[in-house]
Amino acid sequence: MSWFCDSTRFDRWLARKLLARLGDPEVPLVLWDGRSIPDRSAPGRVRIGDRRTLYALAQHGELAFGDAYAAGRIEVEGDLVRVLEEIFSAPARQRIRARHTALRRHRARPSTPREARDNIHQHYDLGNDFYQLWLDERMVYTCAYFPTPDASLEAAQWAKLEYVCRKLRLRPGERVVEAGCGWGALALHMAERFGVDVTAYNISTAQIAFARERARERGLEDRVRFVLGDYRDIRGRFDAFVSVGMLEHVGREHHAELGHVIDAALTREGRGLLHSIGRSQPLPMNGWIERRIFPGSYCPTLREMAGVLEPWGFDVVDVENLRPHYARTLEHWLERFEKRAAEVEQRFGAEFTRCWRLYLAGSIAAFRSSSFQLFQLLFARPQREPRWTREDLCAPFVPERSERCEK
Repeated sequence: MSWFCDSTRFDRWLARKLLARLGDPEVPLVLWDGRSIPDRSAPGRVRIGDRRTLYALAQHGELAFGDAYAAGRIEVEGDLVRVLEEIFSAPARQRIRARHTALRRHRARPSTPREARDNIHQHYDLGNDFYQLWLDERMVYTCAYFPTPDASLEAAQWAKLEYVCRKLRLRPGERVVEAGCGWGALALHMAERFGVDVTAYNISTAQIAFARERARERGLEDRVRFVLGDYRDIRGRFDAFVSVGMLEHVGREHHAELGHVIDAALTREGRGLLHSIGRSQPLPMNGWIERRIFPGSYCPTLREMAGVLEPWGFDVVDVENLRPHYARTLEHWLERFEKRAAEVEQRFGAEFTRCWRLYLAGSIAAFRSSSFQLFQLLFARPQREPRWTREDLCAPFVPERSERCEK
């Protein structure tokens, strides 16, 4: 009995320590015997299934939480996104993590060409049909741009493609290189809408096959070339360089290498755009996300993004933070994912489904709480005539009839 009482007191003490480490969010922990730490009502609670899970949380934090939630050993009572947002927003958490950043070495997985292919395969080659369940028809897997908050996901993704092209001020006949092209939506949009010649690189075999088929269907094979290759394989000279959602996978150890590639690829009057999830301060990727979802990933600060370009003398022409737009994008993705969750579970199993639910919900919470940012950085060679105003970027985002994409 004495041993039981001692272990019970220790469990409560450890639960309180975990909450303090997170900055004491308004999210009680409910232990396996029904005890709530602290004992108060709240809009959401985290229920821990057993003592082993509690001890794992104390030792391994984010990684243990993600794995235990995916396995069903942790349950969230209440709205999952709201609970995670409260945890991410707890005030002391940011100060604690900022102090620890100076003491911790960033240990992202290596990103040699071979290892980069392995990392990408783990996430993007799950099967095109999986992503087709919950992405828009164009298969755009990056932040959309919502001209109005109530715009559909299809309209917002079209607007994002258009917005990137407007920022680059593309002109017919120009040569554009895209690093990390996903399923090809932006490359096809640039060629079809703006009359440019595009060479797009990607190391996901499934995505490249899909993109090439889309190019054939739309009669754009002579203007868009999809190359199965790493950004380090880029060859040739181009008027514009664009990368949307790839910098997160490069790793800060390779930022200088990417900058060299950009400098070598652009003509004397070239310009480019980098679009990336970012941070307000340097922090390692969430341990569970880096291990289970995006191996080898690192989200740079704005200073680190600019550092890709500074050694090569590029001018930073425009910077925009689209954080609210990514939160809204993810809300659409999670809603669509939940509608098809039964199909996902039938194919991949319950643990995979819970894993992706947590990933999408946690990403919404991260953007809502400012844990993540979304930076678009426009750059150019010196002496290129800058845009006098931003008026041309704000014209209505209305697809032409042939461009409309209905679900």
